[in-house]
Amino acid sequence: MTESTDGVLRPSDHADSTSPSGDDVASPRLGVVGWLRWGWRQLTSMRTALVLLLLLAIAAVPGSLVPQRSADPNGVTQYFTDNPDLAPVLDKLSLFDVYTSPWFSAIYILLFISLIGCVLPRTKHHWKALRSQPPRTPARLARLDDHRTVTVPVPAGQDAASVAATAVDSASAQLRKAGYRVARYDGRGTFSASAERGYLRETGNLVFHAALVGVLIAVGVGGGFTYTGQRVLVEGQAFTNSLLDYSSFNPGRFVDSNALAPYSMTLDRFDVRYVPPGQPGSGQAGDFAANVTTLTPDGERQDGQVRVNHPLDVQGDRVYLLGNGYAPTVTIRNAQGEEVFHDSVAFLPQDANMTSLGVVKVADGMPEQLGLIGFFYPTMDTLDTGALTSTFGDLEYPVLTLRVYAGDLGIDDGTPRSVYTLDPSGMTQIAGGDSGTPALRLMPGETQDLPNGLGTITFENEAPAGATGYQGSVKRFASLSIHRDLAGPWVLGFATLATLGLLAALFVPRRRMWVKATPKDGAVLVEYAGLARGEDPTLAAAVDQVVERHRPSLPVPEDQTRPDTGKVD
Repeated sequence: MTESTDGVLRPSDHADSTSPSGDDVASPRLGVVGWLRWGWRQLTSMRTALVLLLLLAIAAVPGSLVPQRSADPNGVTQYFTDNPDLAPVLDKLSLFDVYTSPWFSAIYILLFISLIGCVLPRTKHHWKALRSQPPRTPARLARLDDHRTVTVPVPAGQDAASVAATAVDSASAQLRKAGYRVARYDGRGTFSASAERGYLRETGNLVFHAALVGVLIAVGVGGGFTYTGQRVLVEGQAFTNSLLDYSSFNPGRFVDSNALAPYSMTLDRFDVRYVPPGQPGSGQAGDFAANVTTLTPDGERQDGQVRVNHPLDVQGDRVYLLGNGYAPTVTIRNAQGEEVFHDSVAFLPQDANMTSLGVVKVADGMPEQLGLIGFFYPTMDTLDTGALTSTFGDLEYPVLTLRVYAGDLGIDDGTPRSVYTLDPSGMTQIAGGDSGTPALRLMPGETQDLPNGLGTITFENEAPAGATGYQGSVKRFASLSIHRDLAGPWVLGFATLATLGLLAALFVPRRRMWVKATPKDGAVLVEYAGLARGEDPTLAAAVDQVVERHRPSLPVPEDQTRPDTGKVD
């Protein structure tokens, strides 16, 4: 024994005792294995799993703020054009490829390991608990907050011990019927039943976390078999599901691009309805529908529609409608009258009234290569500034204006060029702008001469016979996304399991009930008590329900007492 500074005698190895040698207490060194064990315990704790889950949700936010190469490659290109200084910085941080970036993958893998490290030990422990007997009846049930007693007189000619045993037998049968696991613990003149229920709560908790692991596996593995491609189709144009026919294609690492599902698809007609002028929401599009025909190798033809939020299923692929617009048909002939260009060119909408921008490139057949930057106005009007605009999205007064450039398009050196943009830096403007020659202005069916006697250009009228006005005079295009996701059904299944498990973990109470009968002074004292694992505001009512259901099986109970909610010594 040693005496501390406050005069109290304590053992020599007590933390507050004074050491005669003056040496401080030193903690043992953990070593490499100890630190690894400590790190593993921290990683596999539920707190760490929740933090990683939150980090994963936060890390996914940039994927919704900036375009992603896997879903919108054209948007990424446009982002670089609009933000030439910021875009390279974001690209170095992998913000255009968030879901395949190293930092997102690190969080993903750590969460995966953490969840497995949490679930496996808890599953083992829960399995043992399911196979074990309910705990023994406490010696003093009166110490529990939710405690009830009923005193039962012993009928004449009966033994108190037999009455107590019968009371506990009936209580055991009642508890089993209510879904409790029941074990009998009799001895030393007392009879008792210990009951337990609510293991579904922990089962639901484990199912929830196991389902999260399943979602991670499905997304990680299934993403390797997923591909997404984009294709712009003009009315009357066909598409074959092959790599060469896609405008852009983003396959998973396990996708064989030479073995895509064989089928073809033709855009027959694109329907759109606009709210007429003078009505609420005038000019807004009420509905979009791309009417397509699909053809499979066995000769089966099928008509279908692709609508917003209503994709079309074709051979396991899902076809989504991303956008639409007008595709004026332009024919260009050289000075000798030979046709050097004829195509329906997709013009990209710039506003809600479908003012659209497009580019026409003529690489051969002319003395010089030609590039034309055009604006299409479905319903042309003139602003106070003299600039042209469209005041309605439908074809009421369609006008096509074109600025013409001559020179080198920059496509002969093999450098990839977007069909929607024109770089006029190496060309000479010969119509529109400061060229001294007005920009070309055409309506459907009109033909004009190109500057410098280069030839003619015609804005073709595609209206069918019998059409009134300009309706149908200009073709429309649809931007389609073809997506195959093998992980989708698995993710949905695991998400459903996670939801069911979470509901069970939140709403199934974990309870223990005890019924104890003790012969005492010519009567039998029957005690009821309940204990919840965690907060359970309905526990008192559950105990009262057990008492009320058990009382009819007792021989004429005389009194019932309910002690105060405080513990009884």
